[in-house]
Amino acid sequence: MAPKKTKAVGLLSGGLDSMLAVRLMLDQDVEVVCLNMKTPFCLCDQEGRCFSDSMAEKHHLRLVRIYGGKDYLEIVKKPKHGYGKNMNPCIDCRIYLFARAREFLEKEKADFVFTGEVLGERPMSQRLDAMRLIERESGLAGKVLRPLSARLLEATLPEREGLVDRGRLLSIQGRSRKPQMALAQALSLNDYPCPAGGCLLTDQNFAARLKESLDHKEESLREVFLLRLGRHFRLPSGAKVIAGRNELENNKLMLSSRPEEFKFTVKGYKSTYALLLGEVSPEDREMAARICASYCKKKDKCKLTVKIWTQDPEKHEAVEAVPLGASEIVKYRI
Repeated sequence: MAPKKTKAVGLLSGGLDSMLAVRLMLDQDVEVVCLNMKTPFCLCDQEGRCFSDSMAEKHHLRLVRIYGGKDYLEIVKKPKHGYGKNMNPCIDCRIYLFARAREFLEKEKADFVFTGEVLGERPMSQRLDAMRLIERESGLAGKVLRPLSARLLEATLPEREGLVDRGRLLSIQGRSRKPQMALAQALSLNDYPCPAGGCLLTDQNFAARLKESLDHKEESLREVFLLRLGRHFRLPSGAKVIAGRNELENNKLMLSSRPEEFKFTVKGYKSTYALLLGEVSPEDREMAARICASYCKKKDKCKLTVKIWTQDPEKHEAVEAVPLGASEIVKYRI
């Protein structure tokens, strides 16, 4: 009877480090099942695909997607271990991911979990003490292999039990990506993303927008998704206006709108599409129309005709709106 093949769950973000970790495990004849987590703050392409998808397809790997929804948003709102530079709760995020990975590990009857983490690469979550904390709180102490830095760390359970050859693992550390890029070249792994982070929570502008939204109790997943789109404006009443920056965003705004919500665009000229959210008044609609007129090709005109509508035919109208000046519009811009 042939011995049971070693099986591991790889946390595949789609970044270069995790892709290299997968290759190192495949080179040791480990059966790899990839786990990828999507949250409302992930950066993917227009079809929702990430580099994890292409990596899995290229190597004929099974890729399982897990989703962080409302429970994940609660972590972002109140992280036990605090934020990084912006609104990125990196330690709490890793604990959440690792706990989900532990559940999947048990379901798959796999031997261990591995990641592409590099010791010292990220200042918040990839310090040695943070790594150990994340393992303990997720219930994976001793079962997380980090192939790129393994020889700098204490031997894990799969190394001690001979499931992987520690001598074939690496000792990369620090923030430079040159060792990983050299390894990728040696392995003919050329199709990988740039080293920039793939989480919107690390982006200063998005983080400020998110904080402002949460302060106004806008906490649904839809409201969080809309933070990705357009220019945002907070009206004195507390209502919000979102104005698309291009045709793609205009289309997404309209597809994301609810039937009862007011939409705006300038009649007769190329213009933004705008969406008005919240409990709205006639004054809010007037201001939203003026904001919409401010992002029209003909905003130099004294007045523009703005179309306002909802799904209800009785709430269709056209109003004359004076575009806001630059000094006025900045007062409302988030």
